[in-house]
Amino acid sequence: MPKVPTKRIKKNSPPPEGYDKIRPTLEKLLEKLKQAQSEDDKIKTKNQSLWKIIQLNFQITRYVYDMHYSRHLISKELYGWLLLQNYVNSSLIAKWKKQGYENLCCVQCILVSDKNHKNPCICRVPKDKLFENNEDPSKIKTLECITCGCKGCASTD
Repeated sequence: MPKVPTKRIKKNSPPPEGYDKIRPTLEKLLEKLKQAQSEDDKIKTKNQSLWKIIQLNFQITRYVYDMHYSRHLISKELYGWLLLQNYVNSSLIAKWKKQGYENLCCVQCILVSDKNHKNPCICRVPKDKLFENNEDPSKIKTLECITCGCKGCASTD
């Protein structure tokens, strides 16, 4: 059978039309990401030093996701090109499309194989479930995820 011609985006192709609209914001976020990667904080723990990088990765990915799916301001071709160029985290976007994971902070928080107790992260537990024992939530210190520093990304919060 003859091959059916398809319109595929190549890895090193120039950006599609519409990239100029989102370029300034993406460049600012990518510059912040580069600065966060080059920072050398001796005071922080190993996990805490990665928190800013993970949060900036979330910001970049959420910006592109919202521009394509919520606001419909970028085309499918541009979205595909951004995925191919690794501007965004495609596995995080895949989870955001599923029910219950709309606010997921990072993919590591749902990987139970990486955890000691085979449970999801504390940030994935709804806040009303954390304080079921009629404890005053204001007396308890703020809970943060060890992996990414998230204070809660459950869909019911």
